Amino acid sequence: MRVLVRLLKFLSPRRWQVALAILLGVGVMVSNIGLLTAAAYLIAASALKVLLSQLALPMFLAQVFGASRAFLRYAERLVSHHVTFKLLADLRTWLYGCLEPLSPARLLGYRSGDLLARIIKDVEELENIYLRAFSPLIVSAILSFLTFSLLYIFFDSSLAFMTLGFLALAGIGVPLLVNVLARKPGRRQLTLRAELNAHIVDGIQGIPDLLALGRAGEQRESISALDLKLGRVQRRMASITGLQDALGDLAMNLAMWTVLILAIPLVNEGRVGGIYAAFLILLVLGSFEAVRPLGGAFQFLGRSLGAGERLFEIADLKPHVLGPGKPLPAPTGRTLEFNRIGFRYREDEPLVLEEISFKVEPGNRVAIVGPSGSGKSTVVNLALRFWEPTHGTVLLGGHDLRRYAEEDLRGTIGAVTQDTYLFNETLRNNLLLAKPGASDTEVECALERAQLTEFISRLPRGLDSWVGEQGLRLSGGERQRLAVARALLKDAPVLILDEPTANLDASTEHHLLTSIYELMPEHTMLVISHRLIHMERMDEILVLDRGRIVERGTHHQLLEAKGLYERMVEAQNQMLV
Repeated sequence: MRVLVRLLKFLSPRRWQVALAILLGVGVMVSNIGLLTAAAYLIAASALKVLLSQLALPMFLAQVFGASRAFLRYAERLVSHHVTFKLLADLRTWLYGCLEPLSPARLLGYRSGDLLARIIKDVEELENIYLRAFSPLIVSAILSFLTFSLLYIFFDSSLAFMTLGFLALAGIGVPLLVNVLARKPGRRQLTLRAELNAHIVDGIQGIPDLLALGRAGEQRESISALDLKLGRVQRRMASITGLQDALGDLAMNLAMWTVLILAIPLVNEGRVGGIYAAFLILLVLGSFEAVRPLGGAFQFLGRSLGAGERLFEIADLKPHVLGPGKPLPAPTGRTLEFNRIGFRYREDEPLVLEEISFKVEPGNRVAIVGPSGSGKSTVVNLALRFWEPTHGTVLLGGHDLRRYAEEDLRGTIGAVTQDTYLFNETLRNNLLLAKPGASDTEVECALERAQLTEFISRLPRGLDSWVGEQGLRLSGGERQRLAVARALLKDAPVLILDEPTANLDASTEHHLLTSIYELMPEHTMLVISHRLIHMERMDEILVLDRGRIVERGTHHQLLEAKGLYERMVEAQNQMLV
């Protein structure tokens, strides 16, 4: 119930549109019933040879109801679907807004396919609540009340209460039974669909590796098994739908026969005119049109509420990184400092970083090197405030990062990470993410410094060439250089380079690093690398091993120390021989 209440709160901004849709829905039902009953009255009156003057009003009403029925139906569908789709769009925007502050720390435990299923399929599932449950429920309640009132006031109380009882059976009893039967398979269907979607997305993203390793058949069998399970649940849901339709028809026909049986003595006694016998039967049949949709709505209610629970499960997560209540102005200082930083990704895991302290002054270049898994990239994540330190503080311009608004902080820091994402867009648009208003001259300058000018000139469409999903139309080195160009275009005062030349050949790497170091002499620069190139240009080198700084100094000082750094340099030189 709590989930349903939270979902219905999204109706509040569009309450007048919802009210209009409900009003139009009532109008459609009144027109349907009015057309049926007016036609029944005219047929009965014609058979009983009633004076033509007495048929003028029923004939006029039949024409009005016939014309209004089509208009109101169209208008109701237009308004109700417009409101529903706007609500679903609002929900997707709201959910994406909830995801942004959770990334990346809180989303590591979720698969991309599962998140995709939540933001698309689970949101679509809520259509059953807004379009097929909330509005039809209110319309059916109003129509049931109007039918009861009409029968009670103008005919007989026994007909009124009997009809109301059958309407309640069809509109409440049958849907509740269906809801009980469909709740478990509905939620199961939702879970299987999300799991199947995650498997398919993973399979498509990893298909080159699956083919290379000969595991494509296993992936296909896994998807097929999930599909069979989903099919079984869907067949069960279809059988429940059939039962719901059958019970609804049974309740409607029982109501019709009961009205007929009760009306005959009333007609014989003269308490009800014989001309109204067919009128009463069609009035009851027409009123059931308003309650029949509730069975289908309640059938999918469990599944829809399950979708809502999955959405709120994500939305209710507390971000790992929280913004300050009263943030400081955007950073003006450019000194980046780590003060006795310790960090672990989970409480039950050992520290990834321990007692890390260093300072990068404006215009200085500090490199962090070390074996794989020593914690180098974690330093980048903390500097960008993707995670919070377990203890210690990271400072920028002399102030704790936690005192800045995240937008201001990340606007001050430019970064090239190991897994820079490229969108399925043009080269130009991927570059302009860093600086949307950049001029062509600025873009060309960034491309030249990133050693991409020659590559761009060979493309038939130049910067308007599409890079493909995740940049797959580019080589690894081209993607890396595009990421560097993006950071250079941003021209932030603090630059962090995390393995910026990992996929480049030695010559391109040399020219790229030379360009960056010579053309950005005043920037605060932190370089993370396992390739010890141009280390002599660094003002300080920190050697990390198992989360600790085991050596620090300049290139020549560390070589003379004959420690881990010297062994790393020798190993690299042997590989290059």
